[in-house]
Amino acid sequence: MNPVVGLDVSKGESQVQAFLDKGQPFRKSFSVKHTVEGFENLLGFLKEIERVADGKQPSVILESTGHYHSPVIQFLEEQQYVYIIVNPLISHRARSTSLRKVKTDAVDAYLLCELYYKEEVEPYKKRGIQLLNLRNLKRQQETISSISAQTKVQLLTVLDQIFPEYRGVFGNLYSKVSLQTLFLFPTSEHVLNTTESVLTEKIVSLCTRRSEKWAKEKAQKLIEAAVRNPFQNNLYESHIFNLKMFITIVLQYQEHLSQLETEIDAHAKEIEEYKIIQSIPGIGEKIAATIISEIGGIDRFNHPKKLVAFAGIDPSVYSSGRFTATNNRITKRGSRRLRQALYMAVYCGIRDARKQKKSDTVIPRDKRLREFYDKKRDEGKPYRVAIIACANKLLHLIYALLKNKTTFQELT
Repeated sequence: MNPVVGLDVSKGESQVQAFLDKGQPFRKSFSVKHTVEGFENLLGFLKEIERVADGKQPSVILESTGHYHSPVIQFLEEQQYVYIIVNPLISHRARSTSLRKVKTDAVDAYLLCELYYKEEVEPYKKRGIQLLNLRNLKRQQETISSISAQTKVQLLTVLDQIFPEYRGVFGNLYSKVSLQTLFLFPTSEHVLNTTESVLTEKIVSLCTRRSEKWAKEKAQKLIEAAVRNPFQNNLYESHIFNLKMFITIVLQYQEHLSQLETEIDAHAKEIEEYKIIQSIPGIGEKIAATIISEIGGIDRFNHPKKLVAFAGIDPSVYSSGRFTATNNRITKRGSRRLRQALYMAVYCGIRDARKQKKSDTVIPRDKRLREFYDKKRDEGKPYRVAIIACANKLLHLIYALLKNKTTFQELT
């Protein structure tokens, strides 16, 4: 016998269907809650199947559902059951083969069991705890960075209606000292009603690392900006309230991002692959952390082409009858974050690092990758096509380095 249990996972519960062998369903499907009691009932059911199947432990098959299947996976790992996580695209394709259009949780669980016998599915190769922690931190960093960027745009929109001339006072509008100064002096009226010496003292207290001379220069610039500002008298108190609120939010996001960066750096340094990937020219700490967190353990891939497919930079194929498409786009069905990291790695690798002192000769960071890029461009390939080709080549290199546990310098 080859028993399997199909789980159609949803928020807070799962629909359960079991097969003892191909074409042999076992009992009717039922639902279990994602609670201690619900998992105890599921465990009893799994043990019952094991007894009926002459001691053969059933495999468990389920769809990837974002984070909804996390408690189920933790339960299966604690009970040491083999489980298979199926890409929703595969299960959807299998569901589409039926002539009847039926969509229920019970049917989905049933079809997952049938899929187990039809497809060559493999047990899930889980990532290490360190890599999972790193991935969670990197994704959280990406989310907060995106929200922070949107908040900065909103802050700038309000600033343009209160104090647009403030932008040139500090080199970086969103630096901590700049935002804190703007919080204290959000309008021309606030600035002009304060003496230069008081402004200087405030700026010195906000940025103790810089000299008093620097603070005095900024105070003078602030006064000049207040004089030029078209909104000498603010008519809307709501604008000032919103501006201060946005400043507070941006500062909080910056603090969270700083803490995340420290935590990411601490986790990444404990992972051997981090140093290996960083040895490649053009790949720094942030890109390296993203790449290893998205790839996970390299043992999950037994061929570099599978890693390329996971990144979604493999070309699609379309052929029908006598027609074979030649202008094929990449599939983009893998990890979006890994694709973005590879793009940045290629861009940094092929760009000019420096020029020789007594010559106009340009030295790229990664000579091999730059030569490959130039070759593709000389062949008439568009910029993006050449970049994707470089990303494909770079990913093959990363696969080789991680498999052999060697650095780029050792390879060359």
